[in-house]
Amino acid sequence: MLDILDKGVCDNSMIRKALSNYLGKEVMLKYNLGRNKYESYRARIKSLYNCVFLVEVLDENKSVKSFSYADIITKTIKISDK
Repeated sequence: MLDILDKGVCDNSMIRKALSNYLGKEVMLKYNLGRNKYESYRARIKSLYNCVFLVEVLDENKSVKSFSYADIITKTIKISDK
C-alpha cells in the first residue's frame, strides 16, 4: 500500500515521487464512491502530471481514468501492489 500518508505532512510532489515507483506497473486501485460503495480496479499507472495522474484499467475495454493527488491525500482512492 502507498505508505506516504503515514509519514505526516505530504503534498503533491511527495505523492508524485511515491507514485513514480509504480509507473508502468500493475496495481490494485480501490475507489471510494461514498455511502459504503467501492469500486476496485486492476490498473496500470500510465502517466504522472503536476496535479493528476492517469491509470489504464486492465479490463476488456482498457479505459483510461484520471485521479488527482488530492484523492490520495483524502483517502478517496487507495493504491496497493497487485
